[in-house]
Amino acid sequence: MFTAGEIAERIRTGQVTSREVTEELLGRIAADTEVNAVVEIRREYALTAADRADAARVAQPEKPLEGCGLGPLHGVPVTVKDCFDVAGMHTTWGNPAFADYVADEDAVVVKKLQRAGAQIVGKTNVHTMLGDFGQTANEIYGRTNNPADVTRTPGGSSGGAAAALAAGLTYLEYGSDLVGSIRLPAAYCGVYGLKPTNGLVPQGGFQVPGTPYVPSEMPILSTIGPLARSAADLRIALRATAGPEAPYTYDLAAPRHRALKDYRVGIVTDHPAAPVTSEVGDALSDTIDRIAATGAKIVDSWPDGVDPDEQAEEFSRQVELFFALHGGEPTTMTVDQLLTTERNRLAARAKWQRYFEDIDVFLCPTSFTVAFPHGSTTIDGRPYEAQVFWIAHASLTGHPALSMPIGRTATGLPTAAQVIGPWHEDDTAITFAELLAQHLGSR
Repeated sequence: MFTAGEIAERIRTGQVTSREVTEELLGRIAADTEVNAVVEIRREYALTAADRADAARVAQPEKPLEGCGLGPLHGVPVTVKDCFDVAGMHTTWGNPAFADYVADEDAVVVKKLQRAGAQIVGKTNVHTMLGDFGQTANEIYGRTNNPADVTRTPGGSSGGAAAALAAGLTYLEYGSDLVGSIRLPAAYCGVYGLKPTNGLVPQGGFQVPGTPYVPSEMPILSTIGPLARSAADLRIALRATAGPEAPYTYDLAAPRHRALKDYRVGIVTDHPAAPVTSEVGDALSDTIDRIAATGAKIVDSWPDGVDPDEQAEEFSRQVELFFALHGGEPTTMTVDQLLTTERNRLAARAKWQRYFEDIDVFLCPTSFTVAFPHGSTTIDGRPYEAQVFWIAHASLTGHPALSMPIGRTATGLPTAAQVIGPWHEDDTAITFAELLAQHLGSR
């Protein structure tokens, strides 16, 4: 199946119409009886929007993409996670209490995607209240399954988003990531998922139904970002959605390098807090060997001064504070403890930023495991919560981090690596992943 960028190019050059692409996609969604990833569609809107996109292309057939009215996602049907408001569609967060809630305004990220030419044709399943990073199920829409093996989880809480991409039920997705909810599903389903630099993508319209959006001048932990079938699509989506609303503009910083051999790559492939399975470890080792063969510099260690166990514990405290701030259980921390926690977070970010003065990207597991059976409470003898360890560090510091597929197990389950980049240099991580995928013979 084509990527979003590829299908946009085919639409723009007249090789296919948006109507044809949209009808085909809607047919695949309707035919799905196993994955249960796309939980609401708006068929008439989708077809009308496709016809408008085709008419716009015909009206300016000789003009290049830049400088004309055709955006980088012109005519491409996409979906978004069922936690973003889309006018006229339900926003349920997988909670029966919100089953009848219909949004009257688009989320900011939805507006930006549409401004880039994308057509929001449906919404994808989530875990109830986005409350599980490892599984996706709720009482409204049921359980989403992994397309690689429907007896296994697609991850959570953006499991519907990742599964829809892997199953060919959408061309691009947008999800949210607090505790790995973009990266873990991407890893388990074999697609790409980016947690951008914290605060890079505006979050208006991403809130529990009926609650006002309160913008933060210092957004931490919770982040929204794209999922896709290629690293190039992550870049397209991020360029379309990053930065403040008009009339302000934002340009992604250029990648540090454009050849894999020029990258300085920090690596860590295992840790006692979340020891990787042999399947994950073998795939990572092989990938690193192939990176080294290009002439890229490999540095095998955590950043100086970083204690990964302490940072993972600090992330847990930050998550506790996040939920207390957003109406969950009140924290029992004293003021002094709160101040210490915040100092620790900022100190962790500073240590990683010093590291990225000499290192371009950091490569590590996204998860210690591949997709596991539904309902698991332990995984390969490890605690369920061990899934959080590898995603915790970029979540704590706010650095951009993406999950990318690096292969398949003997039974066909995806394996993945996590690429962490410098603060506000998201395209350095994206470009590295893009170059690595090409080197590995994939997208």
